[in-house]
Amino acid sequence: MKNKPLSLLLLLVVFFMNWAIAQEYEQPDLEFVCELKVTTSDSFVVGNTPYGERRIIPITGGTFKGPKLQGTVLAGGADYQFVNAEDTRTEIEAIYSIKTDDGIFIHIRNEGVVYKDPAVAEQLKNGETIDWNRIYFRAAPKFNAPIDSPYNWMNNAIFVCKGVPTKEYVSIQVWKVL
Repeated sequence: MKNKPLSLLLLLVVFFMNWAIAQEYEQPDLEFVCELKVTTSDSFVVGNTPYGERRIIPITGGTFKGPKLQGTVLAGGADYQFVNAEDTRTEIEAIYSIKTDDGIFIHIRNEGVVYKDPAVAEQLKNGETIDWNRIYFRAAPKFNAPIDSPYNWMNNAIFVCKGVPTKEYVSIQVWKVL
């Protein structure tokens, strides 16, 4: 009988420790913001640098649409890339601006990584059609909106995005981390 209270106490301690650990690591939710359909022109190569081959892809325009905003992607930005020697990993930094349908300009800096395994990289090099779900294309856009605009909320949140290239544009699907 002496061990029953101790066993019960031990069981309760283990239960509450596990519950506390589970609470500590609760996964954040995501809220869909918009899809940007970004058009580009041909890339050009600056050359090899200490960080990899520097490629620049000019942004020529596009559109975006989501539950809280829509408008156009402005020409004049670019995607600045460092590509490793095997062409399997690319660090991206896209810098551009958008204009909402109600006339507000928002600046975007989107940094991330594109990774493809060597077999997929070879398929792309050979001009073969590939399944873009096999490629890791993720980034974290930062939005700079006017603080006196309806889009000020974008200045005060973290965002993540998934990129999917198509023949006509690059689809950038953006979520707010809640």
